[in-house]
Amino acid sequence: MGFTSAQLRRLKPVYQLVVNNVLAIVAVPLAAAVLAKAAELGPEGILARVRALPPAHMFLAVFVPAAAAVLYLMLRPRAVYLVDYACFRTNPNCRVPFATFLEHSRVWPGFDERSVRFMTRLLERSGLGEETCLPYAQHYIPPSRDLESSRAEAELVIFSAIDDLLAKTGISPQDIDILVVNCSLFAPTPSFADMIMNRYKLRKDVRNVHLAGMGCSAGLISVGLARNLLQVAPWGAHALVVSTETITPNYYMGQERAMLLPNCLFRMGGAAALLSTIGANARFRLNRVVRTLRGAADGAYRCVYQEEDDRGNVGINLSKDLMSIAGDALKANITAMGPLVLPASEQLLFALSFIARKVLNNRIRPYIPDFRTAFEHFCIHAGGRAVIDELQRSLTLSDEQVEASRMTLHRFGNTSSSSLWYELAYIEAKGRMRRGDRVWMIGFGSGFKCNSAAWECIRPAPNADGPWAACIHRYPVHIPDVLKH
Repeated sequence: MGFTSAQLRRLKPVYQLVVNNVLAIVAVPLAAAVLAKAAELGPEGILARVRALPPAHMFLAVFVPAAAAVLYLMLRPRAVYLVDYACFRTNPNCRVPFATFLEHSRVWPGFDERSVRFMTRLLERSGLGEETCLPYAQHYIPPSRDLESSRAEAELVIFSAIDDLLAKTGISPQDIDILVVNCSLFAPTPSFADMIMNRYKLRKDVRNVHLAGMGCSAGLISVGLARNLLQVAPWGAHALVVSTETITPNYYMGQERAMLLPNCLFRMGGAAALLSTIGANARFRLNRVVRTLRGAADGAYRCVYQEEDDRGNVGINLSKDLMSIAGDALKANITAMGPLVLPASEQLLFALSFIARKVLNNRIRPYIPDFRTAFEHFCIHAGGRAVIDELQRSLTLSDEQVEASRMTLHRFGNTSSSSLWYELAYIEAKGRMRRGDRVWMIGFGSGFKCNSAAWECIRPAPNADGPWAACIHRYPVHIPDVLKH
């Protein structure tokens, strides 16, 4: 007689308990047997057997385990920790309600009525709220996109986030050894890394990098790069990671539908994070960083593409195949991440499913690992409502597990590479983070790439201070499928 799905669900916790603790199940009887034998022999019997061993065997029994332990400690990568992080806190005078956004769009002669109607439909279904912010230059009619205004936005966002981070950690700028900055679409000369060095008078031997053109997943690329640099730097070094996207020079002024979507979704934001190989005052431990690149395929390479339209207006063209390409990238990423983080019970089910599909010629549905057994919290890039919906479906996550992503999109919009930090701040502001909790950050970016990072909480935030401090009491909010205003 076969099992029903309800019976299988009830049996799964028992299966997980047995498989995930198989070593303990085997080790406990063995240890009990050894102890029983030792008690039977007594101290004198044990010493007699040890003295009977040849000296060479005694030496190998002591030396080999000690040498292996020393070799392991010398060769294992250094642990990297997140000391703390800070997000840019938007100003109320930068707020752009839907009515303001659409009124400005109607006044600007570059947009025809068809384009305005299209952006209206996008906003109504976007999942954004009425408090998202655009930089000061975007409040002008027409919007200002000059170099000076772009630099002013970058300095406001970056310096504000770094100032908050330095105040929270109490670290001096002179103690920073590594600086990694990412901003995809605005890369002036001197670079953002040089701009930060000049503002905070960092040491002349700081290793600094500015990553450009890497898309919305560049924040995790920066974390991975900082981790690699920290592992070869002197022990106790500090790395400052800054993630942002400058909106001012990238507002699309044409009428191409595929290029109007970023105007409706992207908003100003940024974050700064301090990493170190010292875990004494750290708040999170970085366990894994996994990158998946799909740029070898032409469709993936061009699905998020900066180009000119027929009238010479520069913008970001989002392909209609974006979601399917993102889904393929996600599958590749979780295939690489799964063996590193999933418990043995999930890995065994996945392996059995894979073998069965090979033997039975794919007539069995593939088993999707339950990542909820590996993580308590999920920070999914708030790239848009469709992105969050697709990942919730693919990973079978609950509404609460994607709440941080949806509320971040609603309150702050798509802040590109910094959105993951706003989501982590949301989880902490709601008081849901506990010591030992595991967090999975998942980001998508142009190229096309899917990057993810696994963190473990060491010390939760003591309070809700941060970008959500003034509004966390109002969240979560209901987000209708279509918002009428």
